Amino acid sequence: MNWYLQSNENSDVAKSTRIRLSRNLRDFKFDLEKEEIKELENKIKDNLYNIGYGLKFLKLKDMDDITKMSLVERNLISPEFALKRSNTGSILINEEENICIMVGGEDHLSIQVFNYGIELENCLNLAIELDEKIGDALGYAINKKYGYLTSSPSNVGTGLKASVMVYLPALSKTKNTRKILEAISSFGMNIRGTYGEDKQKQGDIYQISNKQTLGITEKEIIKNLGIIVKQVIEQERQARKLLAKDEIELEDMVYRSYGILTNARKVSYEEVKELLSNIKLGTDLGILQELTDLKVQKLYLYTKPASLQKYLGKQYDKIERDIKRAEVIKQIINER
Repeated sequence: MNWYLQSNENSDVAKSTRIRLSRNLRDFKFDLEKEEIKELENKIKDNLYNIGYGLKFLKLKDMDDITKMSLVERNLISPEFALKRSNTGSILINEEENICIMVGGEDHLSIQVFNYGIELENCLNLAIELDEKIGDALGYAINKKYGYLTSSPSNVGTGLKASVMVYLPALSKTKNTRKILEAISSFGMNIRGTYGEDKQKQGDIYQISNKQTLGITEKEIIKNLGIIVKQVIEQERQARKLLAKDEIELEDMVYRSYGILTNARKVSYEEVKELLSNIKLGTDLGILQELTDLKVQKLYLYTKPASLQKYLGKQYDKIERDIKRAEVIKQIINER
């Protein structure tokens, strides 16, 4: 089963972990022309066997728009990469999809490793192992003083961006989200929406990541991020206990959301995000016994516009998608 459909003891708040390493090859300039991108791709393809990990090379221009957007919805590639590099970009991805490398973006390579829950150390260890193999095979642009050279000065040094996706529905409902977001920023961390947009929530889901990459080690980065994320998890769980004191009000909110999802003949993605936030909260707190963690994860994934159409194997207009979304929700809820 792919990582984004799995969960562990921290998945009630920590949805997923990503480690991203920005890397450039020493034999290529930063801003590549079309022919130079082909040379980069050929060098990578020639060394795929040496790199290993069952990675497959796929070009974005060979994918339809739904496939590209479904990669974005699974957070495997960035929206900017899908849009700006749709004709020149490519990816290296394994079967489990816990490794996805963007090729030919802002940097030559964006090496990404994913896992469910909060798994910073495990993801970092795999990323470093993979990074060393790629570096040995391809040769990186490195400066003795500054470390790994990147197109953006904000990534120079380790080139590491570590992030954890978190659900914060209770903090939102108790009006404490702003206070928490400001505290995270004051500790030198970024707080953004699901796809990296500036502080825009997607159904009470946020992405916390490090700002500093220079003058600090990889292990220090994930240690500092881990401390902040664990504090956020504790704050969210305390807020859930506070909500649970008004038992009837909380149960009513959860079951109203569940009732709409299970009975609606059509439902928009904007509406379903908010309903699922309430349903996940109810499932995590043991209020809603009708759903499992896996079903909730499936509902989150397969109700997204592109992933819905990919799941059904057909393209639909917006009204048809809203109708099909309601059907898929019922199908997932009734799975045995």
